[in-house]
Amino acid sequence: MKQVIEFLIPATTILLLTAVGLFLTPADFSRVRRSPALVIVGVAGPLLVLPLVALGLIAVFAPDPATEAGLLLIAVCPIGGISNTYSYLARASTALSVALTGVSSLLSAVTIPLVTREFERFTGRRLGFEAPVGVLVLQLGFMLALPIGVGMLVRHRWPAFADAHRGLFQRAAFGALAALLVFVIAARAGDFLAGLRLAVPMSAAFVVISFALGWMAARLVRAGADDCFTLAAEFATRNVAVATAIAVTLLGRVEFAVFATTYFLTELPLMLLAIAARRRLAPEGPAR
Repeated sequence: MKQVIEFLIPATTILLLTAVGLFLTPADFSRVRRSPALVIVGVAGPLLVLPLVALGLIAVFAPDPATEAGLLLIAVCPIGGISNTYSYLARASTALSVALTGVSSLLSAVTIPLVTREFERFTGRRLGFEAPVGVLVLQLGFMLALPIGVGMLVRHRWPAFADAHRGLFQRAAFGALAALLVFVIAARAGDFLAGLRLAVPMSAAFVVISFALGWMAARLVRAGADDCFTLAAEFATRNVAVATAIAVTLLGRVEFAVFATTYFLTELPLMLLAIAARRRLAPEGPAR
């Protein structure tokens, strides 16, 4: 079982992030130039506020060490690629979502170890990142930035191929993610079931608070309704594949990935409810 998980982790991470890259072109990052405040808030905001949200929830729920580490790990991870699907289904700003996901994932090779170090220094807590920052940056660079770069290169060199196959590639990536979650649950079924009573309300609180903070942050920079929903979804959607990769591949702790699995299984129905509410209240229009 552990060997299967160790194979699925890099495969899933590479598939998900390459799929993100297949949706990106250099022109997509022009949003950085046109709306710098919105992009800065969308990328930097979660790095600044989500660890504090996690700390607050830890103080309220007083979880066991493994669940605590899982929540802190989720808080420092980049935006999840499924956020692009959320924005598309909600008819919000899909292009902005793709750009933010790409920037967040590219920067995460640096931000994860650096934010974690600062987070640990501030709180006196450790997530278990014992390797030097330089080693972590190198490992995460190959795990995160490289697949996105490959996807962008394929889209640049063979745009027709990318347009024809990126949907299939994304579905395969989500299928691999589902398989990874199943294997994580199977490997730690006892821990998963025992932790549901605490992990589900913690996850739900984190999703709801993060979504609300993302919406408020977008309003502070005078964003429109489409951008508000997208930023809210970006705040609430964390990259579970990356969290699992760090937990198992870098830390060797499968139990840390159990919370990430619970988080995703909690996030998904809550975001689908938000999408349904958005589609019911917002005027009809194509996703963009």
